Amino acid sequence: MRVRAPRVIKATLLVLAMLLAAGAAGLMLLRHRDLRDDARTWAQLASIVQDSAAVFDANMVAGLPEPARRYFEFTIRPGTRLRTAVELRMNGVFALGDKANPNEQALRAHQLLVPPAGFVWKARMGDGAVRIVGSDGQLGARSWTRFRLFDLVPVARAGGDPDHARSAFGRTLAEAAIWTPAALLPAHGTRWEAVDENTARATVRDGERVQAVDIRVDEDGRPTRVSIARWSNANPEKRYRIQPFGGELSDYREFDGFRVPTRVEGGNFIGTNDYFAFYRVEIEQARFGPPFSPGPDVGR
Repeated sequence: MRVRAPRVIKATLLVLAMLLAAGAAGLMLLRHRDLRDDARTWAQLASIVQDSAAVFDANMVAGLPEPARRYFEFTIRPGTRLRTAVELRMNGVFALGDKANPNEQALRAHQLLVPPAGFVWKARMGDGAVRIVGSDGQLGARSWTRFRLFDLVPVARAGGDPDHARSAFGRTLAEAAIWTPAALLPAHGTRWEAVDENTARATVRDGERVQAVDIRVDEDGRPTRVSIARWSNANPEKRYRIQPFGGELSDYREFDGFRVPTRVEGGNFIGTNDYFAFYRVEIEQARFGPPFSPGPDVGR
C-alpha cells in the first residue's frame, strides 16, 4: 500500500487535470462560437441597411395624429437623410438583482439597431477581473441572450425558441421609438393612432410579428416615455406573458440630424408600483449609417 498509494494519487490528479483542461477547452470553444455569431449577425444586420437619399419633410407626417406629428417634427430635423439604423456606444449601470437588492454593476455596451430586422447589444458588466461579458441579439426569428462570468463561464443562456424571439422583437421596436424614429415613418407601413393628446401609438408588422409602441411626448414633441406590452418571462413565476416594459427618456442631443435621448432608464412593469429600472445608460456616440463598425466591441 505504501508503494501504490502515491501512484493512485498521481493518477487521480492526472485525471482531474485532464478533466479541467477539457472543461476549459470546452468553455473557450463556446466563447469563440458566441463571439463569432455576434460578429456574423452584426455583419448581416449591417448588410441589409440601405443608405437613404430621401430627406425629411414635415409634409410626410402632416396627416398623422397630433402627438405622432409632434414626435417626428421634434426628433427629425427638416432635410435630414432618413436613415433607419443606428450604432450606439453607451455606459451606465445594469442591475443584476431585483428591486429590493439591485446589485448594480458598471456597464459598457456597443449596439447596432436595425429595426424591424433586429439588433446586437454587446455588453460588459462589472470592473476588473470579476466581470460579466456577453450579448443580446435578434435577427428575424432568431434571438439569444448569452453572458459569461470572467468572459468564460456561462451564467445566462437563453434563446432559440419562439417565446424569446417574440420578446426580443418587442425590445427592437421599443428601442426603435427611442433611437431610430425614421424607421417608424408611415412610409414604412407603420400604423399610427392617438392614445390621448400627448401619447401616440405606433404599430409595426413584420411578417407574422406585430408590436405596438406607445410614445408619450411633451408639448414640443420631445419623447419622455416609451412603453410596450411585451411578451416576457421577467416575473416572479418566470412564465412568458404580456406585461408592461419601457423607459424614461431625457437629455436630448442631435446626431446626424436626429434628436435622440442620451439618458435612458428602462425596466419591467413601467407605470406600476412594481416598476424596476434595471438599466440606466448615457449615450456616448450615436452614428446613423452606414457605414458601421465591423463588429461589436466593449473593450477590456
